[in-house]
Amino acid sequence: MFTNKTPWIILLLLWMGGSTWWHVCKIKQLCLEKPLTVAVPGADVSMPALTITDADRLNLNVPGNFSYAKSGATANAAAVGNTLQTLADYLKANPTRTLGIDGYYRADEQNPSTYPNLGVARAEDIKAQLVKMGVPATQLTTNGILVSEATASTMPYNAKGDSLYGGLAFAFTGVTTEPAPVSDTMAKVVPMPKTEEALADAQKYTSVFKPIDLYFKLSESSYIQTKDTKKFFEEAAKYLKENKDKKLLLTGHTDNAGPDAVNMELSKARAATVKSRLRKGGIAADQIMVEAKGETQPKESNETLEGRKANRRVTVVVQ
Repeated sequence: MFTNKTPWIILLLLWMGGSTWWHVCKIKQLCLEKPLTVAVPGADVSMPALTITDADRLNLNVPGNFSYAKSGATANAAAVGNTLQTLADYLKANPTRTLGIDGYYRADEQNPSTYPNLGVARAEDIKAQLVKMGVPATQLTTNGILVSEATASTMPYNAKGDSLYGGLAFAFTGVTTEPAPVSDTMAKVVPMPKTEEALADAQKYTSVFKPIDLYFKLSESSYIQTKDTKKFFEEAAKYLKENKDKKLLLTGHTDNAGPDAVNMELSKARAATVKSRLRKGGIAADQIMVEAKGETQPKESNETLEGRKANRRVTVVVQ
């Protein structure tokens, strides 16, 4: 119940509240004009893909990438599969080529290593792994690079801000001449691995009932077209239109570079791309079957660069 003293009490409370605000916010400067927001490093970033090329001799496009604990010098290579082994095989087969490894680091990282900076430490760690795989140390050079604000997106933090994606770049230099002929007085020269184009050209059409392989560049879903693959699909389209009970089976495959799940999706994407082309050519959707095998059914050994190229394929046959 209000009394005649109520207005004075209310005024007193307002005066006390206002005085407190003035003392804290204006005199002590402890109040913020705007709410404080804290940005979480890497909250909206994803792992950048890894690309390593040497002209038209080597083309590695890996969906994943290396990662590092913040201020860590040892790479987590789980997302790049056998990429380092592929590099080692290539360097051993091409001794005139030199691989430069750039290690990156950010200004807010510490350097617990004995190297001049964390970037060099990261590059040296990769160099040591390649040397263990049989690559001569003379074929490898290292360098450390500080990431600037403008290029920070190439090496982002994860959502928690406790690890980084990327951190390495690779570049080849050296002599690019073709291998010399082998003679009785010369040491045997390791031949260059077959290209995907050469593998595709080796596939010859004989019958729609004999499987033919379609070949792909690393991590790409569009196959390399040749006159024989064109002939196969022309004849397959004619046969399937005349025999509605028959099916065309597309089986996608990959090499073993990269995580199993990524390879399974890539093999599915390759087979789906072929199916899309065939649908545009007039083959009914219900006459095309798609299977994804990932890396589970290699055609050749994944231990060599040539073998891995042979495994990146879609096998096509009429059943």
